[in-house]
Amino acid sequence: MKTLAVEKPIHKKLNELQSTAICGNDISSSCLYVSALTIMYAGQYAWLSLLVVAVVLFLFRRIYGEVVGALPLNGGAYNVLLNTSSKRTASIAATLTVLSYMATAVISASEAMHYLHNLLPWLNVIIATVFVLLIFTLLTISGIGESANVAVVIFLIHLVSLTLLVIAGIWFITTHGFDTFHLNWNTPLKSGGIITALFLGFSAAMLGISGFESSANFVEEQEQGVFRKTLRNMWGIVSFFNPMLALIIIFVLPLSTVGENQTSLLAYLGEITGGKWLAYFISVDAVLVLCGAVLTSFVGVSGLVNRMTLDRILPNYFLQQNKKGSHYRIAIAFFILCISVLFVTLGDLTSLAGVYTFSFLSVMALFGIGNLLLKIKRRKLPRPVRASILSVLVAVSFIVIAFWGNVVLNRNAFFTFLKYLFPALLVVVIMLNRIKIIKGIIALLENIYNPFRGFVISSNKKLHRLHRRINAQEFVFFTKKDNVAILNKVMQYVEDNETTRRLKIVNVMKEGENNDELKIDLRVLDRAYPDIDIEFVEIIGDFTPELIEELSQKWNIPKNFMFIASPSNRFSYRVAELGGVRLIM
Repeated sequence: MKTLAVEKPIHKKLNELQSTAICGNDISSSCLYVSALTIMYAGQYAWLSLLVVAVVLFLFRRIYGEVVGALPLNGGAYNVLLNTSSKRTASIAATLTVLSYMATAVISASEAMHYLHNLLPWLNVIIATVFVLLIFTLLTISGIGESANVAVVIFLIHLVSLTLLVIAGIWFITTHGFDTFHLNWNTPLKSGGIITALFLGFSAAMLGISGFESSANFVEEQEQGVFRKTLRNMWGIVSFFNPMLALIIIFVLPLSTVGENQTSLLAYLGEITGGKWLAYFISVDAVLVLCGAVLTSFVGVSGLVNRMTLDRILPNYFLQQNKKGSHYRIAIAFFILCISVLFVTLGDLTSLAGVYTFSFLSVMALFGIGNLLLKIKRRKLPRPVRASILSVLVAVSFIVIAFWGNVVLNRNAFFTFLKYLFPALLVVVIMLNRIKIIKGIIALLENIYNPFRGFVISSNKKLHRLHRRINAQEFVFFTKKDNVAILNKVMQYVEDNETTRRLKIVNVMKEGENNDELKIDLRVLDRAYPDIDIEFVEIIGDFTPELIEELSQKWNIPKNFMFIASPSNRFSYRVAELGGVRLIM
């Protein structure tokens, strides 16, 4: 029997430098604002707050490494919660991630154009921001490989500029002495005691690691083994440059001048330590790397929304790809969302900063919680590294502290975050409950008064067809002759989480084996779940990725609609090799 090959767009996987650059531009651009922000609250102890952030990020390296090593699929926090909890819980994480990317893209593009406005005073910031967002939309559509090459150039220029700034700062300190440092060290703290200063400084400094979560959202685009290296590289950059630059500022600039130059502090530092040429170079670098952070948002949201669409949380409309393998409809929709937010805020992005802050911290906390759930519910799932339970609890606790600290620092921003969050969640809730909504509309239309009977009948038929088409999607569960209790949990999961009335239960068996007891159990379950049509299929052979691909094409059932229970360490394949088959037990 011939099996027709399914043509898919082929694109090259990203190497270590490309992957690091895409997410590194976001996290490394933080030094442009986080140094000034931390000094404003922690004063001369800002570098200590930034070192604590580096410790927290070190803990999250293993947390992310364990989760993505066990489940190497796009989606980040959404992916781990989808495989360890319910689709509703995972959708909350996904919504927060999309909000974070939206705020990051708009703020980064706008801030980049503000830096450029300082160099070119005639520039219209809002129009230029729209133009930047459009450029990166087109770049994303052109393919992730092309996007990565642009990101690499920006990333290397940024590392060079930061290195020059550090060298110039150290040279300035050695030639001018420590008088400014002694003055700053004896300056009274504005925020009270040292503990309060470190707490507020740490809360503000946690914004400096936004972008760390991005690599997990496009892990399927990376070469084997690259993901953990991106975490290491991002941690190294943030752990060195952020505390070092804060320390140099304390040695070079009086603390009273930090607030006056907050929006372009590093450019001002460059002018003092290296001259006008270094200030201009830092400003140009700021424009480039902030634009790189916009690219990070587009790449990250593309991987996440694609995964959500495959799981039927968002409409299939977003699955369309071009010849480059890019999901261009996702990029265009994200561009429209960013532009609408830009014009709604009229370029005043102070409110969006709250959305950015609290969304990002919430995603980090949910990822830590997902790690704990993975340890509890997927203990047998192989993974390259393991984070201890204590380290996960400590890391999540620090995120909670930072979240509370930012509420203390800016309560209005927290309420703004809620204003954006609830409408976004409402859209997801509607998609998850569309069958119930359709049924409710059907019931409403059926009770409309007789003069509208013709309209009711017509609408009723269309909605029934839509209802049948959604429920007609068939799902598959591969069983290893599980007992009736486990099969019952499978039925409960399908009934609670999936919109279907058809389920194939497949057993791949050896020659000579029999399934008499399993057939008896399935007859019991068929009576217990009358709303789900159960079909039992026996296949002689071996359970392999090739068999899954063959069945997917033969039955016309996407692989992400196929389920298995958690495999043991003796299982011959990694979960990623099964092509998107989901774990539900």
